[in-house]
Amino acid sequence: MDELDTAILESLQADGRRSNRDLAAALGVAPSTTLERVRALRARGVLTGVHASVDLAKLGRPVQAMVTVRLRPQSRQIIQEFRDFVLQLPQTLQVFVTTGTEDLLVHVAVPSTEALRDFVLDSVTKRREVAGVRTDVVFDHLENHVVAPIPRA
Repeated sequence: MDELDTAILESLQADGRRSNRDLAAALGVAPSTTLERVRALRARGVLTGVHASVDLAKLGRPVQAMVTVRLRPQSRQIIQEFRDFVLQLPQTLQVFVTTGTEDLLVHVAVPSTEALRDFVLDSVTKRREVAGVRTDVVFDHLENHVVAPIPRA
């Protein structure tokens, strides 16, 4: 990763719909150079896709929460099966498998606090492997959409 690769990544993360010609002009290089670099970043797995951001409130899902889940018995198979189960639920935005007291952190978005309660009680705690759940409502959710590589020392 050099400075040009980093600049390309920052620009595409800010606007993934940007054309190759616009990207090249903004970076002051030839379009063939940016095209070659973007292809190389994809081939190396640095660029993994382009995604649209949505306004959850405008989709009728203004309430977000972080649901931590503790599983028992604890095994790779049980954790992976629960992870896959919760990921396919429509309320789920993200799933993190973690260390510590809880095994998973599930980021959800729902229409109301009642819907959040129903999600936890009807979807999560009905599973036998669930030994404990804690739910924290999210007041503000901010994302850093531009992630740059950390320079090597």
